[in-house]
Amino acid sequence: MALPTLTPEQRQEALAKAAEARKARSELLASIKDGSESIEKVLNRAKDDKTVGKTKVTQLLKAVPGLGAVKVAALLEQAGIDPDRRAAGLGDRQREALINALK
Repeated sequence: MALPTLTPEQRQEALAKAAEARKARSELLASIKDGSESIEKVLNRAKDDKTVGKTKVTQLLKAVPGLGAVKVAALLEQAGIDPDRRAAGLGDRQREALINALK
């Protein structure tokens, strides 16, 4: 499938939208890292908030202080969550299992 041809204005608009999304995601991860937001609150609003919903669960968990790649991989495996899963794609049981594992 070929990509649609964009006018220069449409391309600029798309680039600006993508940059805004990256900035919002970066701010979200920073707020988790500095402790101003809990991972529980963030995961619970994944269905409503596009920024959270489109962020991979692995990225969100790695932002939690004290969790690195190995611990995150173990948590995801324990909860039965694919490492490439995005936050909006988590089921209720998966979300609860992650939150309970982090307490």
